[in-house]
Amino acid sequence: MEQYDHHGVADEISPPTTPSSIDPLPSSSTVWTTPSPARTHRAISRFLPFRKHRAASKRQIAVITILCLALLVWFIPVPATWGQKPIPTDRRLTVLRPADLPTDTAAPDPVRWLEKNGNNRHAVGSRGHFRSVGGRGRPRAALISLVRNSELEGIVQSMRQLEYHWNHKYNYPWIFFNDEPFSDEFKQATQNLTSARCYYEVVPKEHWSMPSWIDEGRFMNSLEYLGAIGVGKGWMISYRHMCRWNSGFFYKHPRLLELDFYWRVEPDVHFYCDIDYDVFRFMSDNKMKYGFNMNILDDARSFPSLWSRTRAFINKYPELLHPESDLDWLLDAQNSGDYNNCQFFSNFEIGDLRFFRGEQNEKYFDWLDKSGGFYYERFGDAPIHTLAVAMFVPKREIWFFRDIGYQHDINRCDPTSIDENFYRLVPFESPQKKPADTCIRQFLGGDWLNKRPGWSQSSERAMGGDGYGGYEVTGL
Repeated sequence: MEQYDHHGVADEISPPTTPSSIDPLPSSSTVWTTPSPARTHRAISRFLPFRKHRAASKRQIAVITILCLALLVWFIPVPATWGQKPIPTDRRLTVLRPADLPTDTAAPDPVRWLEKNGNNRHAVGSRGHFRSVGGRGRPRAALISLVRNSELEGIVQSMRQLEYHWNHKYNYPWIFFNDEPFSDEFKQATQNLTSARCYYEVVPKEHWSMPSWIDEGRFMNSLEYLGAIGVGKGWMISYRHMCRWNSGFFYKHPRLLELDFYWRVEPDVHFYCDIDYDVFRFMSDNKMKYGFNMNILDDARSFPSLWSRTRAFINKYPELLHPESDLDWLLDAQNSGDYNNCQFFSNFEIGDLRFFRGEQNEKYFDWLDKSGGFYYERFGDAPIHTLAVAMFVPKREIWFFRDIGYQHDINRCDPTSIDENFYRLVPFESPQKKPADTCIRQFLGGDWLNKRPGWSQSSERAMGGDGYGGYEVTGL
């Protein structure tokens, strides 16, 4: 006869022995006899110091029980989650939209869409097929990342979390870009993290080099100056190429020409929350052009001429601005109406590639590119995307993805106050004036700007605060 151990190996069992070969056991009565209650009481009473043993034993049992419970409370560690503020189970309850949107009953209702299409309604089916609800086709979209071979560990971190929280249910392809060919190690490691297709593309040389109209001497002086005053990555040549590529070339790459939407993913980012809907279908069905989840202040020393050149562009091509465009939230009335340096943090962005390939955005990028600002200064793709979206896209087609918990470096979007550290990118030594309100509140407008009676920014700063703690609506 055979049985299998936990490794699945067959062990042979010896046949039963005969009774004569077994040592006689003691009688069951000598082993399992239960003592009488009287005998038990006498045995216990020897250890009790009281004469009234029955009453004393009850008291002692109570005392011992209390002591045991006290020891358990003392030695067992308190769970880390105790004492923390509860995180809402339905993150979509925190949907925030600008207050001044026009009322249009015929326009899509994104909040209603989320209610109807949550719970992964459009996720990949059990056999790998994509569910089509209502006859709508699957959006032509991809996750894209500009990343080096040396950043493999960082992109593995980002991929692992985004696949776990979202893409394993939707299976959108990954497209990686590099200014040099990807290594086999990079390809194998990233492909192993997803069941979706991965593509590995090289940025064209003409999109990753200094254009012919740039004066090299002036450029080198700029590198030295910005590095000396402490502008972030102001001394890096490759960073200038990257900002220029992300501003005006990524959407022209042949691999993206047949796609309509992208989700930009950086190395070394964290995604905290499960996402139970198809974000690309959300963008498509609700006619959204751009999605963000952080609206923060940038270091104005990086692009001192950006606003003046943008204003000149508006004066030359006023017809290109959208009739519903809103630049007011980007202008600081307390600082001569100049650009307040707020930006959608473009390290996280979900966008419509057709918008970026449109005439308005192309003309705007070409205007800035010919000015040399990417090399003589350090024009960033984040403020450029922000200004372009504000000029050419109505607010109703811009979405605040607050439900996607996200962190990149020191910048974090979490279930905290919407104002939390919105100026982290501005170094202490920067002389720029901070705007009267936080960037996200200026975008949202309405009641989000109301202050508590008697509060003033100057008095709060005199007491050591940052000057943004007086809002009636907390944003939690």
